Amino acid sequence: MTVITLGPEGTFSHELALRLKCDPVVLEPTIHRIFASVAAGNGDGIVPIENSEAGGVGETLDGLTKYPLSIIAEMYMPVHHNFASLVPLDKIRVIYAHPQTHEQCSTWIERWQVPVIHTSSNASSAIEAKKTPNAGAILSASAAAMYKLPIIAGHIENNPGNTTRFVRIATVPCASNQSGKCSLLIDPDIDRAGLLYDLLGVFATRRINLTRIESRPSKKGMGKYVFFLDYAVNTYTDEALRELREITNIRNLGCYPRIEVPL
Repeated sequence: MTVITLGPEGTFSHELALRLKCDPVVLEPTIHRIFASVAAGNGDGIVPIENSEAGGVGETLDGLTKYPLSIIAEMYMPVHHNFASLVPLDKIRVIYAHPQTHEQCSTWIERWQVPVIHTSSNASSAIEAKKTPNAGAILSASAAAMYKLPIIAGHIENNPGNTTRFVRIATVPCASNQSGKCSLLIDPDIDRAGLLYDLLGVFATRRINLTRIESRPSKKGMGKYVFFLDYAVNTYTDEALRELREITNIRNLGCYPRIEVPL
């Protein structure tokens, strides 16, 4: 099965696909392009959905809202960032970094007081740093080696336990809905006092554990939001979903297993 993920070569998404021995792997320049390609039937996709330091990945959440796709697996990968450049640190005049990478390394970046230019991926940061005088990039060790950029400072992430959660997306959901985790998109069509309380109460009264809840602008106007929920399956899950449909608009994003990532 073809797997589509974020390129160019050297991104963490690409590294994950290689670790999982996906073949063939197709690289797209943006997460939006990954979703569009999967929706067109060109293969499954692997996208980052949240990071332990920087939180949810907006492009992925927007893609799940826009496209009728399902999550069929999740993967967790430790993420370590490095600063690499062709010149010494005291000569650096600009740093290239992906926005999520910037947030995950904000403490180190603030210490140097150097302007940061955002890029579409860590690999793109390496490419820009190589062609810009007195520039550096924040990227993975494998990307630094791939693009022949010497590492000047290693493991510069704010948290040594920095981890990114990835999901595999597909046009067809998993055959079984008894996997350990499920994801749900809630798109309220009304705004009233107590709505969120009622939504969460559907899970609380059935002792269904919510492992994540996140809001995201619905793109329908100021103050209008959709909610992403992850929850652990129990015997009352189907009953909870039936009650939710009576309260608001929901879309089941799928129930899925966790796949361990080889070191």
